[in-house]
Amino acid sequence: MAPVATASNSQPDKIAALKAAAAEKTFNPFYSPPPIDDTNDFNYKYAEFKPAFPDVAWEPLGEFEVIDRGLSADPSKKNLFSAASKVKHLTPAIGTEIEGIDLRQLTDEQKDELALLVAERGVVFFRDQEIDIYGQLELAKHWGPLHRHATTPITKNGLEHVHVVYNDASRRPDPSAFSKLELWHSDVTYELQPPGPTSLKVITNPEVGGDTIWSSGYALYSSLSPGLQKYLEGLSAVHSAVAQADGNRAAGLPVRREPIETVHPLVRVHPATGWKSVFVNPGFTRRIIGIPKAESDAILTFLFRQISENPDFQVRFRWETNSIAIWDNRVVTHSATFDFWPATRHALRATPHGERPLSVEAYEKQYGKEAKDRQLEIWKQQGIEKPQATGTQNGTAPVKARYND
Repeated sequence: MAPVATASNSQPDKIAALKAAAAEKTFNPFYSPPPIDDTNDFNYKYAEFKPAFPDVAWEPLGEFEVIDRGLSADPSKKNLFSAASKVKHLTPAIGTEIEGIDLRQLTDEQKDELALLVAERGVVFFRDQEIDIYGQLELAKHWGPLHRHATTPITKNGLEHVHVVYNDASRRPDPSAFSKLELWHSDVTYELQPPGPTSLKVITNPEVGGDTIWSSGYALYSSLSPGLQKYLEGLSAVHSAVAQADGNRAAGLPVRREPIETVHPLVRVHPATGWKSVFVNPGFTRRIIGIPKAESDAILTFLFRQISENPDFQVRFRWETNSIAIWDNRVVTHSATFDFWPATRHALRATPHGERPLSVEAYEKQYGKEAKDRQLEIWKQQGIEKPQATGTQNGTAPVKARYND
């Protein structure tokens, strides 16, 4: 006699249960929006800044003028540095930590000099900052018009220009849903005018874990051979918002502005420094225009792996509550570490638009001067001539690497 089907052993019920379990488990921290969980909000100090997804519609973004504030800064940054008790570079390529400055008290001159420092160093860190999100927004407004994200959460109290980063015990990342490479990105590079100096303040932090890593596009450009540099300078790539929008729709959440795809130069020039930076990222860059797909795939894979794997380009920051990072999305990529579950991590981001990305050709035409390689410019300041070709003796005979650690 055939077994009688029950709720526990019928095939349709088993399939439904498996699907439900998979849906609950799967979480891609880059493209998957957080659930709205109001449990215990009355006990949480920052409940008003938890994630919310208002069902509203916004018009497409147009172009507008943005003049980089770093262009107005004193190159010596005397106003900023004289107010600091300590200025410490964390690696040669990227990252500076400043002590003794209260971001609430910055003058306009100091804000301009900070913008230039962020442009030069990629990311600048401050600890023990009492500035709140309203102060963050005012600081960001000094640098450019504020960006409103079309898909990620805003605050429950309705601050549309704030991007909420929030994860708790209900959000366990599933490594079957994403690779660590996917998490590397520059913020919303699919926009016509992607962000400039961007600030993130952590307001609730795990005791350990949840670090962020930044990688320098300047350093990546400088590491390439002259021939490859020149080739990449003539290319453009597509940056896409589609995956983020699809993630919201799959979760039944609104998309406040329809997704776009935008073509940007593969190498862009920062207007304040005049330095060249590779401008692609695994999160949003999809393909290079005008070359065979196999060639595009090979180039992007190489660049993505250099961004994520070369430690010489990177700095890693250990967050503490009330730490702030300010980075320039035009010249760095970054990635979060999702190693802190089931702890809560909550941060707020203020994001000003920058200019439309300038290719080397466009920069030199607009500003009437040559775009530069950051590393070569630093060596010139140090009185060092350009080194010989890597891996050769007198540019001809190969030599073996002697460095070991």
